[in-house]
Formats: sequence, C-alpha cells, structure tokens
Amino acid sequence: MATVMVVDDSKTVRSYHGSILKDLGVTVIEAENGMEALEKTLSSEIDLYLVDVNMPVMDGYSFVSELRKQPQKQMTPVIMITTQEEATDKLEAFKMGANLFETKPIKPDVLKGYLQLLLKI
Repeated sequence: MATVMVVDDSKTVRSYHGSILKDLGVTVIEAENGMEALEKTLSSEIDLYLVDVNMPVMDGYSFVSELRKQPQKQMTPVIMITTQEEATDKLEAFKMGANLFETKPIKPDVLKGYLQLLLKI
C-alpha cells in the first residue's frame, strides 16, 4: 500500500486531500508545515508528497528543496497544490524539485489520475 504525505497548514485542505487518497486505499500522513513534514519524513517511508506553498515555519518551496537534498528522497514524487497561480510560482516549484504543480482546489479525478500515473495504483 502506498503512503502519501499531505503537507498543508489548512486542516480543511488536509482532510479534503486525505479523503480522496483514502478512497484509493492510500495511507495518509499529515503535516502542518514543511518543518513538521521533514521531521515525519525521517521516521516514515513516503511514496509521494502533496505540498502547499504558503505555510508558517517552513514554506513548501523550502521543504521541497530540503527534501531533495536527502539522497533517498531525490526521486520521490512531489505535487505542489497551491492557490499561487503565477507562472513564476510554477517555475519556482519546478526549480526546487517538484514534479507537478496544480492550483487549489484540485479536482478528485485529476488527483486520482496523478496517483495512478506516479504510484501505479
């Protein structure tokens, strides 16, 4: 079974993404910010990350940048899901190491399609 970490400071967003993931039989781990996500990454095997950009303590760009410094996490897929819509936001996400970039709210069918593509579920 795949494990996905949802990194977002909004409990509502974490619940929304979590319900979509759980419908697919995916184990969900939640984190409220990038720092908490990094800490949980040390003790968990994560197959994919859904990451917001704007969060307190450590934003999504910084989190992805730090995640990519870990040799065992350089290939783990990251989908940035944010309210940021500018081309510069998307470019920054890709520079930091994100694989995909979507704006909120992501449609359940789109998220499911990405999971099927990236995790083969």
